[in-house]
Amino acid sequence: MTEKAFEWIKGLFAPAPPQPTRPEMTGELAVAALLVRAARANDDYNKLQIAAIDDVLSRRFGLGPWDVSAMRAKAEALEATIGDSVHLTRAIKDAIVYEERPEYLCDLWRVILADGKRHEQEDGLMRLVSNLLGLRDRDSAHARQRVQARMDQVQDQSPLAR
Repeated sequence: MTEKAFEWIKGLFAPAPPQPTRPEMTGELAVAALLVRAARANDDYNKLQIAAIDDVLSRRFGLGPWDVSAMRAKAEALEATIGDSVHLTRAIKDAIVYEERPEYLCDLWRVILADGKRHEQEDGLMRLVSNLLGLRDRDSAHARQRVQARMDQVQDQSPLAR
């Protein structure tokens, strides 16, 4: 038997390498991780989207700046280690009643649109997430339109727009 074959066989019986530890997933952390996933959907995780995530976490969960930063760090770690969105949406569905879920779609769209751009990857993620949360594509479209209207209204009221 060659040395290479012997090493391969030894590897089959070697203890599994330790898996990276993942923060315990609560409904709030799952929401935060999904916000991070939405921001990372097009591989452009930028400051505008991070600020939007922080704002959503602060408003939604009543957290101060330090707690928001800590929760976002945990959410970034969770999002990086979790395979698919099913686990996140399952935790969200366990924690959030159906009637409140459309508002969370608004939060996701707010993060996605924070940089003023919309990409196919983000649209695809929102179709998937909407479905996994038990909502329809139409619910997601209405949420996006509400967020875009609010953003347009704020921009129109900005002194720089005049």
